[in-house]
Amino acid sequence: MIGIITTGHGNFATGLTSSLNLIAGNVENYVAVDFVAEDSVEDLRVKLNAAMDSLKECEGILVFSDLAGGSPFKTAVEVMMTRDDKVEVLAGTNLAMLIEISMARTFIEGLEDLCNMAISTGKDQILKYAFVQRVEEIDEDGI
Repeated sequence: MIGIITTGHGNFATGLTSSLNLIAGNVENYVAVDFVAEDSVEDLRVKLNAAMDSLKECEGILVFSDLAGGSPFKTAVEVMMTRDDKVEVLAGTNLAMLIEISMARTFIEGLEDLCNMAISTGKDQILKYAFVQRVEEIDEDGI
């Protein structure tokens, strides 16, 4: 099974994890890593390494982060590059991505396939509500 790490600024990771657990139940091989105000980038690096160590028995690790270019994303990439594990790092995470991948990894084993699925799901879940007024047709015969 592919392991999952969620990371981000503030309580992004634990907040999404709370929602994920509410919807999908407790997810195995999953670690949330917050980057709170008291943390330095070195603290974050230590936390991410520990999270990856805890998932070392997994066939790969998919890291979900909040912002491309932010410290959690950049640090996850830096940590990934120092390890022998198969790791992919994504940015722009939303709840739909986490739900989809946490369930899909029970039947999809490839890290690259899960990564691509996460990106597709994330994009598909960005929508704008559009109100469309419904006009009823009137039957001329009165029937």
